[in-house]
Amino acid sequence: MQKADRDTAALCVLGLLKTGPRHPYEMHIMIVRTHKTFVSGLPRSIYHAAQRLLAAAHIRVAATTRDGVRPERTVYELTDSGEQRLRNWVLLLLGEPDANSSLFVPALTFAGVLTPGEVAAALRDRRAELARREEAATSVPPELPRILVLEAEYEAARLRAETEWVGRVIDDLDAGVLHWPADLTALADIEALIKED
Repeated sequence: MQKADRDTAALCVLGLLKTGPRHPYEMHIMIVRTHKTFVSGLPRSIYHAAQRLLAAAHIRVAATTRDGVRPERTVYELTDSGEQRLRNWVLLLLGEPDANSSLFVPALTFAGVLTPGEVAAALRDRRAELARREEAATSVPPELPRILVLEAEYEAARLRAETEWVGRVIDDLDAGVLHWPADLTALADIEALIKED
């Protein structure tokens, strides 16, 4: 996994723009209201991520607006290359476990940019890799005192729990219990969604 694949602020910008054009402050508000705590350094990190994505042509300026005496706001939208980057990024993060699972949460957040079948396939890859890692974590010499292998024991338990949870999500996807709209703009009105709860 490359350093750019760990840029959760950029992933968040792409994911939020999938629901429609927005300016960075609006994205910041959406992140706060939906408790996306994996994005740190708000709101500055969103502005910087938008600049990086703009330079990479993953987003473009859709409009520049001004509301009364407030400062000018730049509204961004996703480009085709940005949409492809988002899809590939989420597939990578869903399918490939990282050492501390910190990238799995953002991947789950934006799993809706994929089809349920794509999510299930990526999670099957993840489950297979988790099982391999759990086996490696449990293959410690039995003669070692337990105090020397507590971290391996913990890692095996963590991996087992994640494997079981991923399996339940795959089952829900396969059964059609977990689904989402193909057009994510239906989820764009965060205020309305919060009021429904």
